[in-house]
Amino acid sequence: MLAARTGAAGSQISEENTKLKRQSGFSVAGKDKSPKKASENAKDSSLSPSGESQLRARQLALLREVEMNWYLKLCDLSSEHTTACTTGMPHRNLGKSGLRVSCLGLGTWVTFGGQISDEVAERLMTIAYESGVNLFDTAEVYAAGKAEVILGSIIKKKGWRRSSLVITTKLYWGGKAETERGLSRKHIIEEIVRAMTHVINQGMAMYWGTSRWSAMEIMEAYSVARQFNMIPPVCEQAEYHLFQREKVEVQLPELYHKIGVGAMTWSPLACGIISGKYGNGVPESSRASLKCYQWLKERIVSEEGRKQQNKLKDLSPIAERLGCTLPQLAVAWCLRNEGVSSVLLGSSTPEQLIENLGAIQVLPKMTSHVVNEIDNILRNKPYSKKDYRS
Repeated sequence: MLAARTGAAGSQISEENTKLKRQSGFSVAGKDKSPKKASENAKDSSLSPSGESQLRARQLALLREVEMNWYLKLCDLSSEHTTACTTGMPHRNLGKSGLRVSCLGLGTWVTFGGQISDEVAERLMTIAYESGVNLFDTAEVYAAGKAEVILGSIIKKKGWRRSSLVITTKLYWGGKAETERGLSRKHIIEEIVRAMTHVINQGMAMYWGTSRWSAMEIMEAYSVARQFNMIPPVCEQAEYHLFQREKVEVQLPELYHKIGVGAMTWSPLACGIISGKYGNGVPESSRASLKCYQWLKERIVSEEGRKQQNKLKDLSPIAERLGCTLPQLAVAWCLRNEGVSSVLLGSSTPEQLIENLGAIQVLPKMTSHVVNEIDNILRNKPYSKKDYRS
């Protein structure tokens, strides 16, 4: 699957950076017919928009269950044979496409080909795969292309069925030469929408999406695709965590309901800020201590960074009450948003990955009461004129 992305890889990823350039990326990867009474019709017509969306969601869920049961029966299997059942990993549709992705994915930014060895990378992928993760994200710029190579080598070595995986990659910052980066025809064959359509038609990818695009840019791409009978994007990769909410909670829900674009989110721990490791400064072995992450160190030691650390301390009692760690609470908080198709995890050690995957067990505990408690501490819930919850 392909994703079109706005932003600079390997540089500051703050909202304030307005000079980021557009980047495009790939990711490879029964109806009731009985008549109703007038009173029933009147009752249906009085449903609120949120009530109607909830009804549609239940109908779709029921339809998926019927289809799955039919398929399993056809293959002489049972639900116990499915990955979701054997691992406990929930799967969701990527936007309104038919592509099913694990609600947690594994990212390779900074780690693969850089911060960790190939052996550790293999251990991380094995843990993720055996935990039910089928979504692995990379980009051509990660470690100057090494991340993609390592990812592919591990898949080949492990002998995993390619059909069981969803691999996403991104394009823009490809090389040092002017012809090796960007979204020109030279770099990805043609201009964005036409190029993505060509790549899919050639069988090089199955879907494409965007990464770090504005809602207006995504809508423009969709309109161009429809106007010229091409393939529109199916998802947007966006940063989403306790301290970054506006885009995923306000802008993307509208795009989902209008044109079916889903959300694949990254940095659920805010580049490690929510992990708790920066509570007493910047440890020497941390990402923020690296030269190329000076921007992250500045964010942590800033006044806003200190306020965020205080809020994290206030959130700790909630995590303790739920029997989880703060990172698990943060990841589960991202997952509680039904508009999020998948949350990409970034881990440098097996222990970190196992801990973050444990957020699946916390998800059922994310009641409206708990979410409200968190909102009262954060005090940054964005205002939305419409209720798009499903």
